[in-house]
Amino acid sequence: MLYHSTRGQSPSVDSAEAVLQGLAPDGGLYMPEKLPEFDWKDCLTGSSMDMSTKILSALLSDIPDMPRLVKRAYTGKFETEDLTPTVPVGDFGVLELFRGPTSAFKDVALSMLPQLLTAAKTVKGMDKDILILTATSGDTGKAALEGFHDVPGVRICVFYPDGGVSQVQRAQMVTQEGGNVAVCAVRGNFDDAQTGVKNIFAACQGKELPFALSSANSINIGRLAPQIMYYFRAYRDLLDAGKIQLGEEVNFSVPTGNFGDILAGYLAKLLGLPVGKLICASNANNVLTDFIRTGTYDRRRPLLKTASPSMDILVSSNLERLLYLLSGDTALVAKLMGQLNTEGSYTVPAEMLAKIQEQFWAAYCDDARAAEVMGRVYKELGYLCDPHTASGWAAAEDYVNRSGDSRPMVVLSTASPYKFPVAVLTAIGGDTSGSEFDQMARLSEITGVPVPKNLASLQGKAEKHTGVIAKDKMLEYVLNL
Repeated sequence: MLYHSTRGQSPSVDSAEAVLQGLAPDGGLYMPEKLPEFDWKDCLTGSSMDMSTKILSALLSDIPDMPRLVKRAYTGKFETEDLTPTVPVGDFGVLELFRGPTSAFKDVALSMLPQLLTAAKTVKGMDKDILILTATSGDTGKAALEGFHDVPGVRICVFYPDGGVSQVQRAQMVTQEGGNVAVCAVRGNFDDAQTGVKNIFAACQGKELPFALSSANSINIGRLAPQIMYYFRAYRDLLDAGKIQLGEEVNFSVPTGNFGDILAGYLAKLLGLPVGKLICASNANNVLTDFIRTGTYDRRRPLLKTASPSMDILVSSNLERLLYLLSGDTALVAKLMGQLNTEGSYTVPAEMLAKIQEQFWAAYCDDARAAEVMGRVYKELGYLCDPHTASGWAAAEDYVNRSGDSRPMVVLSTASPYKFPVAVLTAIGGDTSGSEFDQMARLSEITGVPVPKNLASLQGKAEKHTGVIAKDKMLEYVLNL
């Protein structure tokens, strides 16, 4: 299957090469020239791993032996056999994406990406090591480190904003073991780190290096494609529970910052899954809410630090893929991305905005509202959720109240509440004194919900990666690895 850049200025490549490169040479993101024929009803049969195998085999057809790769990626790593269970909570279903090895939704994709990348490396006969460069707003970093540590022929470097992640998220990264890993804080915010990674790709383009660069962010199609599975899994769970009949549409409310998680839902819809409205849930950094409501994307605003740091993002990279999917016009996409880079904003044509609003709805939730939702959902429904999930819940409530849409609603729960114990304890009226490990223990005592083993084991671990650099030193750091 051929992939080309959303900006149209790079040669087409096969799916294996698209996974290896991560980012196209012209700065665009790889997308299939056309989506494959796909039997969505057949995909609903079998296990979650069967679903993943069918989806990835269709989208990444140049990578062989997908059943073996999927099995190696997921077997024994998740708390539940179905990987991402959907549980009923009040009037909504909650799709629990935090049952993996780092307690975040990124585990689904970042358990799979190392398998895809090393297989693609073999297909292409690549001898060089691959250096994975990743910027993280909190969860991608640890999930990528967990997936790639000690993988032969691969090295990984993770940058995160200094002071811009939770204490638990930082502890997960700086204690990471493995002879092929590097973790470094950047003075700045997530957008600074993400822009720095993109600039490193641009600076190294065409240069002879001892390694080949690739990415574990959702700019890499090999990171994005595995996320499609859990929309099919959620639909199947609703079928099994008798909540829907085959063919009925389901709405999904998705907390998102970089627009990858929700774009996976749109791709599921394009592959045939009966997805209704996709509700884009933001925190106080509501650049996506404004865009979906007005058609103008404007990053010229302060980036706020919130209780949901994985959504503290003003440049949502995967939105570029949506613009391409809705227009098919690479020249337009390149123009809009150029305006975003040079002017800080762009406005899409009216006909494109109409298409976006037909498929998507948007709302945002500030920290005060998230705290109210976390407290109310726990006290009234007995369900403990984190601030990101609370944003998704709030947006789902707003959509139902304003639209009257009665189709079933699934809220994507994207992180364990134990990654943000201060915010969760505050919301449910608990004591927030002591370290985050004290807080996790207290949260478990109050609620009876066990602390995930991977988080509990962080206490007392030695910090191995304590470097902090200026954002303009990222290239130098990488070249000296």
